Amino acid sequence: MIPLWMAPLSLATGNTYVLKPSEKTPSASMLLASYLNDLGLPPGVLNVVNGSRDTVDGLLTHPDIKAISFVGSNSAGEHIHDVGSKNGKRVQANLGAKNHATILMDDADRVSTIKAIVGAAFGAAGQRCMALSVVILVGDLSESQGWVDDVVEEAKKLKVGNGFQEGVDVGPLISKEAIERAEATIQSSIDEGAICRLDGRGVVVDGFEDGNFLGPTLIDLNCVNSNEPITNPAYTEEIFAPVLTILTVPTLDDAIKITNNNPYGNGCALFTSSGAAARKYQFEIEAGQVGINVPIPVPLPFFSFTGNKASIRGDVNFYGK
Repeated sequence: MIPLWMAPLSLATGNTYVLKPSEKTPSASMLLASYLNDLGLPPGVLNVVNGSRDTVDGLLTHPDIKAISFVGSNSAGEHIHDVGSKNGKRVQANLGAKNHATILMDDADRVSTIKAIVGAAFGAAGQRCMALSVVILVGDLSESQGWVDDVVEEAKKLKVGNGFQEGVDVGPLISKEAIERAEATIQSSIDEGAICRLDGRGVVVDGFEDGNFLGPTLIDLNCVNSNEPITNPAYTEEIFAPVLTILTVPTLDDAIKITNNNPYGNGCALFTSSGAAARKYQFEIEAGQVGINVPIPVPLPFFSFTGNKASIRGDVNFYGK
């Protein structure tokens, strides 16, 4: 998906293009290049190079490279933006995310909201930049426990396994390092006082006993004060795994304040049947993509993909301003 944000626009405007995929997932990019070659794209117009940091640094400093687009982690993206800019390149970089969904418990449609939350949090094993990472429940703490229980029961229905097999909902994480980091973050959050309502660690899949499998996991921070920073690692870290953090606040204003105080600003969502609440949220929230009863508000290409705050570097968003 991501190369298709950039390559068609670059080629259509008369440029040649160098595509450098992640060293962990090169196959889709190689297939894309193969298909375009089969369709008659001239040799050298679309080029795929594989490698790790040395390859990246070579592109960032090469005099023939005029502009760079990147999607990935903050550490890599900030390096790419800094080095590329210092070498005279135009750079746009979409970085990390901690996407928040707010649920007004007194008027959101419960059944559809629970299904939307579970799909957005645990689909693709949480390994997508618009995955839902945090749910803020608005209302009484006593009422929120019923919502948490419903999310847990819906998440338990998901099947963990080889993503190529029929009926599997949650596949493996990308690497051993990824699952080790996710499991360490889960444990750290528990050690610092969070309640693990659903623990996906220790999943064993028949025939893939050494796989990097982590089942849906739900971390509950209970009621938080919007005037104090949230320091639990389940909230502060971009885990990039099927891990959902839930917290409860009394009012929509508290939910907006917490979301806006988060350093990331990729996407967010509000679940409500109130037009007034939706309008308030839309105008006061600080995130690039805003969904009303839509958990992953990724725009179609004629709207810009516009992360903000620590989720982007550069002056031009993908698809333009």
